Amino acid sequence: MLTKKQQRLRRSRQTRIRIAMQGVARLTVNRTNLHIYATVISGDGSKVLATVSTAQADVRTSLGGSGKGGSAAAATVIGKLIAEKAKAAGVEKVAFDRAGFAYHGRVKALA
Repeated sequence: MLTKKQQRLRRSRQTRIRIAMQGVARLTVNRTNLHIYATVISGDGSKVLATVSTAQADVRTSLGGSGKGGSAAAATVIGKLIAEKAKAAGVEKVAFDRAGFAYHGRVKALA
């Protein structure tokens, strides 16, 4: 019997295989109870092009600073910031990698 984390990692492997065949930059999302992280990785997977998270001090201050990194509102802010950083890095098209997390709540808000 697989644990909840093992099931999520199994789902994420399948997604990453499909995205690798596309050869396009990958927007990967990781969430914890306290924070949400978004990273744009190059098409060949060799380089991180942009990254944003609610754990960063400047983002925390814009959210109000009272530990509100685990909300859908915070995920929406992170989504906008990662889009700006990706455009600045010259990325126009990405494949959304939800890392096995359900497309619901904070992950959906970030997308």
